[in-house]
Amino acid sequence: MSHPVVNSDVKSALDNSPETDIRDEAQQAPPPKNYLFLTIFTCFCPAYPVNIVALVFSVMSISSFNQGDREGAERLGRNAKWVAVASVIIGLLVIAIYCTVHFTTLLI
Repeated sequence: MSHPVVNSDVKSALDNSPETDIRDEAQQAPPPKNYLFLTIFTCFCPAYPVNIVALVFSVMSISSFNQGDREGAERLGRNAKWVAVASVIIGLLVIAIYCTVHFTTLLI
């Protein structure tokens, strides 16, 4: 019965592979905030063109970070946050105006 020969070159090649090198993961900073949950929440507000823009900014922030552009990801994340906040404010104004008009009109 023959025993398989273990080649040390194969083992050393696997030791240096990116999947087993955990030193880089400990040194990386956490990803910047992209406010994806907030922008998905704003899609339920009645300000459709604005909240879709916020969602696009959030997805672009994730894409920029994955491509290695941390500064661009932070900038796009901030844009997503402010557009989402504007979308919520616009949505609340639309709801308030609708309720005001609906409940103050007289039915003849």
